[in-house]
Amino acid sequence: MADNKKEIFRTIKFTLCSVSAAVIQMGSFALLNELLELKYWISYLISLVLSVLWNFTLNRKFTFQSAGNIPVAMLKTVLFYVVFTPLSTWWTKVFTEDLLVNAYIVEIATMLINFVSEYLYQRFFVFGKTIDTAKKE
Repeated sequence: MADNKKEIFRTIKFTLCSVSAAVIQMGSFALLNELLELKYWISYLISLVLSVLWNFTLNRKFTFQSAGNIPVAMLKTVLFYVVFTPLSTWWTKVFTEDLLVNAYIVEIATMLINFVSEYLYQRFFVFGKTIDTAKKE
């Protein structure tokens, strides 16, 4: 039962870190899309990179408390985005430019897909063997 509580708490921490990353992503996306009037997919890519860097850092330290090799963990995270980014960039272009779906609806839907898939990927692949290995301060 203690393991279940620990995983629920870990999921809550991941959610909170992801919410902060979402704020960074949406804020930077809005600035790039509205103020600089960059193309949607360019605004999306830049805001995604900022969000990923923030989210990775917080989750490694607070959610998964991993003392594992940071470059290896970041490389694994990059591999996730080597697949996710082209796919999500493609579908955002299709939905916003071809199907004329509101950019913010597409952004939120993409962020939800990213949230679920990234949690599973980080929990079981990136940090799976190094969870809770960091020393408590």
